[in-house]
Amino acid sequence: MFNQPFYRESLAAACAGAKLHDQSILVTGATGLIGSLLVEALAHLNETAGAKLTIYAAGRSESGIVSRFGALAEQPYFHYVPYDATKPVAFDFAADIVVHAATSAHPMAYATDPVGIMQANLFGTARLLETLKEQGRGRFLLLSTGETYGENPNLAEGFSETDHGWIDTMLPRACYPESKRAAETLCASYAAQYGVDAVVARLCHVYGPTFTASNSRADAQFIRKALAGEDIVMKSTGSQVRSFCYVADAVNALLTVLAVGEKGQAYNVANRHSVASIRQYAETLADIAGVQVVFDVPPEVEKAGYTKVTRAVLNPAKLEGLGWTPRYDLWQGLEATYRCCKRE
Repeated sequence: MFNQPFYRESLAAACAGAKLHDQSILVTGATGLIGSLLVEALAHLNETAGAKLTIYAAGRSESGIVSRFGALAEQPYFHYVPYDATKPVAFDFAADIVVHAATSAHPMAYATDPVGIMQANLFGTARLLETLKEQGRGRFLLLSTGETYGENPNLAEGFSETDHGWIDTMLPRACYPESKRAAETLCASYAAQYGVDAVVARLCHVYGPTFTASNSRADAQFIRKALAGEDIVMKSTGSQVRSFCYVADAVNALLTVLAVGEKGQAYNVANRHSVASIRQYAETLADIAGVQVVFDVPPEVEKAGYTKVTRAVLNPAKLEGLGWTPRYDLWQGLEATYRCCKRE
């Protein structure tokens, strides 16, 4: 699926310093951008460090899991778990760690199914937390989003975990940040009321070679164009500023939060060396791929899924305080993405 020498470098970076050993780990959204690299990083720990991890990869279809993971799905420590975030759960095992990465985090989903987005994010989180409460043990990690902060361009250092912005709750596009906000509060509430060991990772704009075919985000579309040797098409001026993070660094951050994050706390996952406008992101990728950046106006249904936030910069100081250090700046991360996907 990937150019393996380059991809192995990313897996090694994702696993660096990981302290997991002899534990069972359930990953929902196992075929997604972040979930799939996390699953492969856990397998990499088994193969290279003798971690003795049992991996439960949860997704809607077994064929999708097998298609994504290939021979890995045949390993004795790897198990497929049927999972739909909109439906009740009934697992026949108890996991030491649950990483809830299942979500539809892309514009077309926001534009066409905002109700489904909200139900999956809120009800899916509630059911998993209830499962951990009932089994009386286990650590829960929610993959949340920097979109929960909304808009507040006056914070020069970016949003820290206690800062707030504003979101127009009457826009259907708010389905994603508002449901993630509520899911975060559920984590804090289960931790306080029932003692569930829940932590939250607020992810910035994560990119990498593991993006899915259904991903309609601008960065994924840019990568598709670059890999095809075509000009990168921008559907805005690209002036919006974002914190970006290469997926291997993001997964390494998740493993750090799992290892030493404090129960009931949230941690920003962002790279302070990868703050750029969307146009700068596109131009960096174009330089790497040897193509150009051009501009086009999107259809109304696509624009409906776009965020209105002009500056989404996260301050990662709290996560850095746990000992996490990213290894890829924007150029290095985009080059790794391009090289991993460019199977030559």
